[in-house]
Amino acid sequence: MAEPTSRGSETRQRILDAAGVLFRRNGIDGVGVDAVMKQAGLTHGGFYAHFASKEALAAEVAQSLLEKAARSWDEISRTEDPGVALRRIVLAYLNPEKVASGLGCPLTSLGPDVARRSAGRSAVGGALRGMLEALARVMPEGGAEAPLASLSTMVGAVVLARLADDPDLARAFLDSAAASVLADRTNTAG
Repeated sequence: MAEPTSRGSETRQRILDAAGVLFRRNGIDGVGVDAVMKQAGLTHGGFYAHFASKEALAAEVAQSLLEKAARSWDEISRTEDPGVALRRIVLAYLNPEKVASGLGCPLTSLGPDVARRSAGRSAVGGALRGMLEALARVMPEGGAEAPLASLSTMVGAVVLARLADDPDLARAFLDSAAASVLADRTNTAG
């Protein structure tokens, strides 16, 4: 009896993974259930055995992707020197290859779509707070505003880099944001 539950869980995860890729690349509204199921290697009919609607899938994808990022940041912030941890978080987030792939942070690719959906907004609130808490741990001298300003700077830089039609300009947005967030906060050079 445990096999069907395990298989159902695996199938659900395949759908979530496929939707995560497609939603980040094309936007939630730019992808239909058929495309998600095809990407997952499944038929359209099986979708509703796992999700009540595309909206429910979108909310769960956004929540899952952001919670994964928040868990990673939390682990880094608890296991490394604060300056090293901040640098690791910032440089990974602002990595030009990751940004160019379209598979980076869901805040930058799904943010506008999620903001228009109340279920999506409520689903990501905890993950946003988790990301901010991790930043606060590695920026203790900055007070409450430093994590907010830093996350805002990083998300904005990624959005602008993705909009830029010039790779040098895109890189400049990412580098400037990293320099701004890391200024006087890390104890590692360069």
